[in-house]
Amino acid sequence: MLNGACYCGAVRFEVDDAFGYAFYCHCSRCRRRTGAACAAIGGIEIDRLRVAAGREHLLRVGESEDGYRCVCKQCFSPVYDVVREQRFAHVQLGTLDGAPAKGPDHHIYVGSKAPWHQITDAFPQFEELPT
Repeated sequence: MLNGACYCGAVRFEVDDAFGYAFYCHCSRCRRRTGAACAAIGGIEIDRLRVAAGREHLLRVGESEDGYRCVCKQCFSPVYDVVREQRFAHVQLGTLDGAPAKGPDHHIYVGSKAPWHQITDAFPQFEELPT
């Protein structure tokens, strides 16, 4: 079990340490949302994530049939996204207190990565999404 929280600590959650996949996303939306060169994201079935405290502080952004983004209403920290027909959660790995057993092992959307950022690991890189 892994514990996580937003920046201010108003929202706390638990997630099973059983991510099915994890990656670095370099798309312009993730860069702008995080203020970093990329976002580190772990994917897991939605029922394996539980909000432990501060559910009233979660703000759903961009709701659709496919999913939505959850951010803290107080600090606007991105916490997780509900994706893939609302069956999976994409957890911002930087919100976790500990290290997950499965860390990122590939890069996506490198075709739109920040021009000042160099990818220096040997992980596979995909211009957009892997096929």
